[in-house]
Amino acid sequence: MSGEPSGWLERPRTVSGIVWTLAAVCVALVVADLFYHKHVHFHFEEWFGFYGFFGFAAFFFIVMAGKRLRGVLMRPEDYYDE
Repeated sequence: MSGEPSGWLERPRTVSGIVWTLAAVCVALVVADLFYHKHVHFHFEEWFGFYGFFGFAAFFFIVMAGKRLRGVLMRPEDYYDE
């Protein structure tokens, strides 16, 4: 082994390409929000980029809640050892 990552998904260039592609798709979807008519139930759903920002905020909340729950639910490494 020469110290190089073994799989194509482990190469830094591939990971960087995936991140940039995902970012470009996210930007394109937010820009696409300008070009279609929404049939909404509430006025705030008409705001530009509402669903993207709401989804990001919800995901952020879930991750932060998970970090807090980890402290409550986590057991010591040798919890099941006798």
